[in-house]
Amino acid sequence: MNDPIDKDPLLVLEKATKRFGAVRALEDGSVTLYPGESHALLGENGAGKSTLVKILAGVHQPDGGQLLIDGQPVVLSGPAASRAAGVSIIYQEPTLFPDLSVAENIFMGRQPRRAGRRIDRPAMNRAAAEVFGRLGVQLDPERQARGLSVADQQIVEIAKALSLDAKVLVMDEPTAALTSVEVERLFEVMRTLRSQGAAVLFISHRLEEVFASCQRVTIMRDGRFVSTAPIEDVTVDTIIRSMVGRDLEALFPKTETSPGEVVLEVEKLTRQGVFHDISFTVRKGEIVSLAGLVGAGRSEVARAIFGIDKWTSGTVRVDGNELPNGDPAGAMAGGVALVPEDRRQQGLVMDMGIDQNVALASLVRLRKYGLIRRGAERELASTWADRLQLKFGRMKNPVSTLSGGNQQKVVLGKWLARSPSLLIIDEPTRGIDVGTKAEVHRILDGLVADGMAVLMISSELPEVLGMADRVLVLHEGRITAELSRAEADEDSIMRAATGLTAVAS
Repeated sequence: MNDPIDKDPLLVLEKATKRFGAVRALEDGSVTLYPGESHALLGENGAGKSTLVKILAGVHQPDGGQLLIDGQPVVLSGPAASRAAGVSIIYQEPTLFPDLSVAENIFMGRQPRRAGRRIDRPAMNRAAAEVFGRLGVQLDPERQARGLSVADQQIVEIAKALSLDAKVLVMDEPTAALTSVEVERLFEVMRTLRSQGAAVLFISHRLEEVFASCQRVTIMRDGRFVSTAPIEDVTVDTIIRSMVGRDLEALFPKTETSPGEVVLEVEKLTRQGVFHDISFTVRKGEIVSLAGLVGAGRSEVARAIFGIDKWTSGTVRVDGNELPNGDPAGAMAGGVALVPEDRRQQGLVMDMGIDQNVALASLVRLRKYGLIRRGAERELASTWADRLQLKFGRMKNPVSTLSGGNQQKVVLGKWLARSPSLLIIDEPTRGIDVGTKAEVHRILDGLVADGMAVLMISSELPEVLGMADRVLVLHEGRITAELSRAEADEDSIMRAATGLTAVAS
């Protein structure tokens, strides 16, 4: 394919600004998209990416600047105007009607009609099948949307955009909940869209995906445009430096430690139909990572250890004491803390204050005469806000007002306030920017340096390789490899994760 830059741009956003009261969310939102290219938009949380996307979606109208589509000035007065102009937004969490068919979701509100105003279902299904054919994917137009994987739901959203003749597709963190196989299929769909002349604006915190799928990259910082460059002219280090405005000492600040005595001992743990014969240990001063593909049983093992799910057989000991089966309160009393994968749904109460969320796991010691002491609650929260370098407005503000990275720090603070012996952390940096990733990694490194035992679950191989002292790889509910830090590499982990390694070493 010819260089996209040789063509006229499809979309140009120049120096867009947006205020919300006294807060200037966007001071210079600028991006240029060409037909036939995938273009990455990068920046830390709070860099202005979401505001820029909502301007392109017609959700926000800019206070200043100019938007050109096909060389003509355009004002997007709302989402309908954005779609009519050929711009479609594919969000991280698709919003389909679960009880309607795939085809009905694609053509919602504009179904083909027979004479007499009845919906022409055969024509609608044929049109949906044609769009899927253009994308090179196989989905049954007549199947119900309920039960579709996140990846298939995103394909339906992309098909909807194509059926609307979208020229510009904005993908906002589309890979956050996908397996590696599903990510590669999405990249193939992106290549198909490019070959058909569309422009894709790709937003992701995973830099390896940017290098794998994009031709150019635009970086924002503090609401301002920083730079645009061809992907071959940048490196991970230069991108990070541009995003955070400084050199990070290390994305994976790993300190060498000498593990101490065993903290967690899992022996022949089995949950029928989910995982089988799981045995391993975690010692003081080490990070043990559970790796593997999504669905391998990693999170389910963690949930069983913490007592959320009951196991069928086996034992779990912490500091030599056997934990009760299916009893989270017992696990907490035994010194276990769990930072869950989904912080918004399972780790936080989004409408409650920052201070209240930090204190949630420590209410017993904050209570006096049956009442929670607000002063003690604020003091506890302030202590951990300082230690974790939390960025916030006021302690009583809802935790929903924080960025994803700061929300993750609140969940960490909530559990670290209990001084656990074992910290289980599931997807520690999912959906947070690279600067905050480095901070979370620094926190974990400090915890193990102080002697804490950490069991980490991560789908990001660079994170596993950068932070783990040992790696346990799961495939279909069984441990297929145990690798030391020196033995672990991407090839050995992926071989074990796909079942090519027969038994744990």
